[in-house]
Amino acid sequence: MVVAFVTGGTSGIGAAFARQLAGEGYDLVLVARGAERLAEMATELRALGRTVETIEADLADRDAVARLAARLEDPTRPVDLVVNNAGFGMHTSLIDADVSEHDRGFEVMCRAVLVLSGAAARGMLPRGAGNIINVSSTAGFITMGSYSAIKAWVTSFTEGLAVELRGTGIVVTALCPGWVRTEFHERAGIGASSIPNLMWLDAEQLVTACLRDVKRGKMISIPTVRYRALIWMARHAPRSAIRSFSSAISSSRRKATAR
Repeated sequence: MVVAFVTGGTSGIGAAFARQLAGEGYDLVLVARGAERLAEMATELRALGRTVETIEADLADRDAVARLAARLEDPTRPVDLVVNNAGFGMHTSLIDADVSEHDRGFEVMCRAVLVLSGAAARGMLPRGAGNIINVSSTAGFITMGSYSAIKAWVTSFTEGLAVELRGTGIVVTALCPGWVRTEFHERAGIGASSIPNLMWLDAEQLVTACLRDVKRGKMISIPTVRYRALIWMARHAPRSAIRSFSSAISSSRRKATAR
């Protein structure tokens, strides 16, 4: 029996991971804030013959994160693959006096990833095997406020963890998707109508590509040739060009949201 642990596993990319991992024979530990959606997803996956454990938790709550970490380290209930997917879009100004949204972003998408990745690694080390996937973003390669900064941290942290765990049998991968067709943008109130159709990704295909990269031992998974080419350019272009590109995207989003 193999077990996968997925945060934010009831919608979007997290739900796609849950479904595909169930199809590959994994039992699931699903973590999300909403009890109703957890129950619905558990029912769906159990119909596939999988065992599903659900944990209702808000990753902005440090006590809740501590309980999840203890679950990951429990030697009597080993976890073989962890997907740190929980997150949300942010478009709060960096000069806004109210920093509560930034605080929540740090807690959910930085601190929780740090704590849960470490706990997962400690649980996997005695077995000499395991996989940790941290869902980052191609936004981390450009400069679009707090969200870009947070996702840049996730990618850098994941690379650092992978280096630290080299030779242990644990594969650590940062998934860096671009625009994915989920409810993510709508929930965040981000205008997405200005994004060309060519740039949109399908969540199921994204997850398939990521799991293939994990099996190959890749440290960073960037979906599709077009996104890999764009990120290669982002890494090698002058920073002034990246800032201009980021400003153009931010402006188009603001106009789309206003409309």
